[in-house]
Amino acid sequence: MAKRITKLQKLQSQGGVITSSRSIDSLRADFVTYLRSECHLAANTVNAYQHDLNRFLGWLGSRRLSSLTVTHLSDYVGSLHEFGLAPTSVSRNIVATRTFFRFLQLEGIVRDNPADLLLTQKNWQRIPNVLSPKQVDLFLRSPRKTDSFWQRDVAILEVLYATGCRASEVCSLKLKDLSLDEKHLRCEGKGGKQRMVPIGQRAINAIMLYCEELRGTLAARRSPESETLFLSRTGVSIDRIQLWRLVKRYAARAGIHSKISPHSLRHSFATHLLAGGADLRFVQEMLGHASIQTTQIYTHVEKSRLQRVHQQFHPRA
Repeated sequence: MAKRITKLQKLQSQGGVITSSRSIDSLRADFVTYLRSECHLAANTVNAYQHDLNRFLGWLGSRRLSSLTVTHLSDYVGSLHEFGLAPTSVSRNIVATRTFFRFLQLEGIVRDNPADLLLTQKNWQRIPNVLSPKQVDLFLRSPRKTDSFWQRDVAILEVLYATGCRASEVCSLKLKDLSLDEKHLRCEGKGGKQRMVPIGQRAINAIMLYCEELRGTLAARRSPESETLFLSRTGVSIDRIQLWRLVKRYAARAGIHSKISPHSLRHSFATHLLAGGADLRFVQEMLGHASIQTTQIYTHVEKSRLQRVHQQFHPRA
């Protein structure tokens, strides 16, 4: 890091235009290495920033990186809005662009970071998509014994709803993370932070059935055998795309046609806990939120339901 800063300071002192003969592909690869080795970002965050960078480089076209100003970058942000990205995605793209220019500074390719002048917009607070308890029950019962991997699928769905874990956290669960006798499991969240999450008896029974009847068969298809709990048909760890498709398939079978994803079960988990009287701080800990403000969105979900009931049944609503 020190050598990079010295190199940049030397270039700045020369007063000339900073240029680079390195290719875009080379910069892209080095930026990903920078995110992993120096920023120590989680794998999912690195993948997201890499996707955002590809979008930015596509917009860049023939423009020179060293010639870009905050006006140019503001136009880029405007194009993201026109493309229809959600406010949270636009904000992440801004952060990714800012980080990329910080990397370019360290590499001596640009003198200033015009992206520092971009303001990350305040995200609109959107009510998450939450299933009703009846919908959750139908959803969890949708796998059938005629399905090829129904034991695994039931266990995955039960764990998603019983723990409120993120899709990536469920995919990375290992056998050693389970403490079924004590009714909890350990998961690794954002930034590598670990937490203990309680798990109910229905989910425990589903995991035990899956491990007894199916997991050994799947694990034997790979050498050495994977330590991950949930395996694909080839014996490797199930990934987030497979999990997303699994949730969509069973949601359609349960007659749930609203927009649903693995995260919908996380939202439902939190909302149903609060509706049942759970303390907001406890829900924050189970979800792995760094800030209580992130968890408070679920209190707004409950308020919106109360408003709908009031409007529907109150004579003077």
